[in-house]
Amino acid sequence: MMVPVALLLLGALTGVVGPRLLARADWTEREPVVALWVWQCVVAAVLLCCALSMTLSAAAAWQVVRGHLFATAPHGVADAYPLGTTGPWAAATAVALACAGLWSGAMLLREVLRARARRRRRRAELLVEAPLLPGEEPAGGRLVVLEGERADAWWLSGPAPRLVVTTAALRRLKGRRLDAVLAHEQGHAQARHDWLLHCSAALADGFPQVPVFAAFREEMHRLVELAADDMASRRHGRLTTALALVELNEDRGVFGPGPHPHAHVPQRVHRLLTAPDRLPARHRLRLTATATLVPVIPVLVALVPGLRALG
Repeated sequence: MMVPVALLLLGALTGVVGPRLLARADWTEREPVVALWVWQCVVAAVLLCCALSMTLSAAAAWQVVRGHLFATAPHGVADAYPLGTTGPWAAATAVALACAGLWSGAMLLREVLRARARRRRRRAELLVEAPLLPGEEPAGGRLVVLEGERADAWWLSGPAPRLVVTTAALRRLKGRRLDAVLAHEQGHAQARHDWLLHCSAALADGFPQVPVFAAFREEMHRLVELAADDMASRRHGRLTTALALVELNEDRGVFGPGPHPHAHVPQRVHRLLTAPDRLPARHRLRLTATATLVPVIPVLVALVPGLRALG
């Protein structure tokens, strides 16, 4: 039972240390895409620790699972894992972790179904607000212009994606500033940020008592916006993107005193105007490679007895 316990301790350690190290890092705002990858690797390592611990605990509790798990293993590998003398804790651990896994899947399914329902409802509203003209055929990826007094633009994902812009945004944003806003929304669509938000929301809602999942959701919402800002600024310039954000949000009161749901917008504008230097390519590659190794550690821990048995 030592390996399953070690995996659970490793998962807990990763869930505590990983977010703290990322919170102290000074490069996450400079390289949001790398930070997104690092966060995904940390959470994947935590989930992998739980999955491997569940598998080995189930093998220790039930002979049929053990037989299937080590069916193709070389001689002596199964004996390297002391799975026959673990007591009742193995079955309890396996059942608890399996229930947690099923609950995570259920939360993700619920989040996806809710997102699809929101998209269907919004598409139905679009058909009312922007109906097809007589003889017009629906075309995937088309731009939808809505009559509206509030400047706004958003990407409606799905099988037939839509880039929606209000007439107020078209009147207010001119030239490259409008292009920057559209590039920002297209950046979300190309990077499939919606799936990151779905997964982080499912874990945070399913396990609200686990701090790493709450921090994961919060950082995903922040970092995907920074990544989309960077994509727009690389195409149209930082100043243009910052001015587009200001003009798009100035009527919402986000730049005034007091708390606001979109309080992150002034921080994004300040980040674009201060123009932080990107990390050198070698540094970015090193961070990416190091993060990729984090989910490998639980696999190595699980394989240590077997590798020792093989000499």
